Amino acid sequence: MRLKEEQIRRVAEKVYSDLEKEQLITPRSERVTVIEGIARAISLNFSAEQKLERDAEKLLDETMVSLGRGAAEIDRRRMLQMVKTKLAKERKIVL
Repeated sequence: MRLKEEQIRRVAEKVYSDLEKEQLITPRSERVTVIEGIARAISLNFSAEQKLERDAEKLLDETMVSLGRGAAEIDRRRMLQMVKTKLAKERKIVL
């Protein structure tokens, strides 16, 4: 899923507000700076997940080709999820 920059910023603001309200953070910078950092972290996470998705698709395609006719019996969606999970674990990405 890809969010627009404005949506990411609103999510970052909500995260900041909730953490501050629950007194789970003590900001050392201005609110705007912290929110920008949260938004940057969210964007980087989305980028990493998109790359993971592309890599999993590519790896699955290569695997399906190598299996030949046997690939017809494989549930592609389920296999893709298994490949993504394995790659995410290797890359230490939380899905």
